[in-house]
Amino acid sequence: MKKLNVKNNEAAIYGVGGLGEIGKNTYGIQFQDEIILIDAGIKFPEDELLGVDYVIPDYQYIVDNKDKIKALVITHGHEDHIGGVPYLIKALNVPIYAGPLAIALIKNKLEEHGLLNSVELHEINESTVLKFRKTKVSFFRTTHSIPDTLGIAVHTPVGVIVETGDFKFDLTPVTNTPPDLQAMAKLGAEGVLCLMSDSTNAERPVWTKSEKWVANSIERIFDKVEERIIFATFASNISRIKTACENALAHHRKIAVFGRSMEAAIVNGRELGYLDIPEDAFVDSSQLQSLPANKTMILCTGSQGEPMAALSRIANGTHRQISIQPGDTVIFSSNPIPGNTTSVNSVINKLEEAGATVIHGKVNNIHTSGHGGQEEQKLMLRLMKPKFFMPIHGEYRMLKIHTELAAQCGVPLENSFIMQNGDVLALSKDTARVAGHFQAGDVYIDGNGIGDIGNVVLRDRQLLSEEGIVVVVATINLNNQEIQSGPDILSRGFVYMRESGELLDEGRRLVFKTIRKAMRNKKVTESSIRTAIIDDLQEFLYNKTERHPVILPMLIMNDSSNHKG
Repeated sequence: MKKLNVKNNEAAIYGVGGLGEIGKNTYGIQFQDEIILIDAGIKFPEDELLGVDYVIPDYQYIVDNKDKIKALVITHGHEDHIGGVPYLIKALNVPIYAGPLAIALIKNKLEEHGLLNSVELHEINESTVLKFRKTKVSFFRTTHSIPDTLGIAVHTPVGVIVETGDFKFDLTPVTNTPPDLQAMAKLGAEGVLCLMSDSTNAERPVWTKSEKWVANSIERIFDKVEERIIFATFASNISRIKTACENALAHHRKIAVFGRSMEAAIVNGRELGYLDIPEDAFVDSSQLQSLPANKTMILCTGSQGEPMAALSRIANGTHRQISIQPGDTVIFSSNPIPGNTTSVNSVINKLEEAGATVIHGKVNNIHTSGHGGQEEQKLMLRLMKPKFFMPIHGEYRMLKIHTELAAQCGVPLENSFIMQNGDVLALSKDTARVAGHFQAGDVYIDGNGIGDIGNVVLRDRQLLSEEGIVVVVATINLNNQEIQSGPDILSRGFVYMRESGELLDEGRRLVFKTIRKAMRNKKVTESSIRTAIIDDLQEFLYNKTERHPVILPMLIMNDSSNHKG
C-alpha cells in the first residue's frame, strides 16, 4: 500500500476523481485512522472511448484503507456524484448518508445491481450531524439544479474542511428551498481551514440566472403554443419538471410521461413532495391519442440527443406510441453537455423536418446552469473566509481561474492548491503542503465488464472505427510446408469488395508468397506466420490506399501427414 507523507497531527485531502476534470467526483478527507468519503460519481465517456459506457475512478487507494472509512456522504443526486456508488460498494461496503432524493436515486441503482439489501443507508438533511471518534460531519443547504443539495463540513482536530458540492446562489428557487447563507456565514465566522469549491463556471463572469427566471420564460411559451407540447429535459432536474407540469395544469393540458428515468423522477418527486401533481393529471399513450393536441403535454427524456431516449426515437420515427404531428412544439429545456452538441443538433433537425417547431438555446431563456458563476464563487469565498483553498470539479483552466478569484477575496495565491486526482494535501492548523501521490486513474465500465478495457483495446476500437478490418483466411500444413486452401481476404469497413477486386487479388498473391517464405524458415511457428502476414500486408495496403486497417490472420493448421488421402 502506498505510504503518504502525512504527519500524525495533520488532516489530508485527496481527490480520487473530480480534480482537473468534470465528472466522477470522489473525494477523501482523512485524519489519522478516520476517512470521510464525499460522493462517488461517474464520468460519461468522450467520443474516443468507443463502446465505453461510463468512467469511474480507480478505487484501489481507498480499498487499501477500507478499515479507516467511516462514511460515504453525498452532496446531491446527480450521476457525476452518485453514479459510481454501486461500483464502490462492490469494492467495499460502507455506510451511505444522503438527502431524501439522493437516497431514492441510490436505492434504484443498488437494486439494479442486486445490492440494495446489503447496504447501510441513512437519510440526512441540513440539520444532521454525524459524530465519530475523532471527526464529525455537518451539513448546510445549497441550491443546484436538483433538490436536496448539501454542502459538507468535516470537522477535524486541526480545523474544518468544507466541500461545497455543486452550487449556485439561487435566491428564488421554484422548490422554495433557498441556500442557507446564515449557516455558511456561521462556518466562516467560526473558522474554515480549507475550502473545496465547485469550479465549473469559473470562466463565466456572471451571477447565474435563477430557476424562477426560467420558469417565467416557460410560462410565456405555454401561453403562446396552441397545439401539442413535447417538453424534454434532464430527468434529474425536478425543478424544471415541476415548472413544466405546473404550466401544463394551468393550461388544462394532460401530461404523458415517456422515458424510464423520467417516469422514476415523477414517482420520486411526488413521493418526496417536490411535485404536487394530482394522479388524474397523467395519461398513458392510449389515452393520449384520443385527446385534442392543445390539451396535452408530453414530458420526456432525450434533451441531450441520446440515441435510445424517448425524444430521439420520436424524431427518428421509431417510437412505438408517439410520432411528430404538424403543429407540435418541442421544447429543449437544457443546454448540450460538451460532446453532445452534434447529436442534439441532429435530433433538432429531424424534428424540424418532421414538421415540429423546436424551441431551444439560450436565446429563448429556457435553461439556466446549476452552477454558480464567478460572482457566486466569490460570495462563497467571502462567506467561508478559508485559510487555504482547493478548487474542485473543473478542468485545469477553471481551477486556475478559481484560485485567482480566491486571491481577489483575500486568500493568498500561495495558500491555494491546484491538485490532480491522486495528489494529497496535508493540513495542519497553520500550514498546507502537497504530501505525496497515489494511483488514481480511470476505470472503464463496458457492459458488465469493470476495468477490463485498457488502452490497447481502445486503440484497436479506434483503428476499427477509422480504418476498418481485413481478415486473411488460410489452411496450412506446416509439416509438408503446404498452403492447402486460400489465402482468402475479406474486408469490412476498409474497401468495398465488389469494386476492389484487383487490389484484393494482388493482396492474396502477396500473402501467398509471404506464407511460403515464412514456412521455409526451420523455426517457423503459427505466430511467426501471423506476424509476417500482418507486416507485409499492412505495408502493401498502406502503399496502395494510405490507410492502416486492422489485419486479422485466421490460420487453420492442418498437420496430418495424409491430408490428400
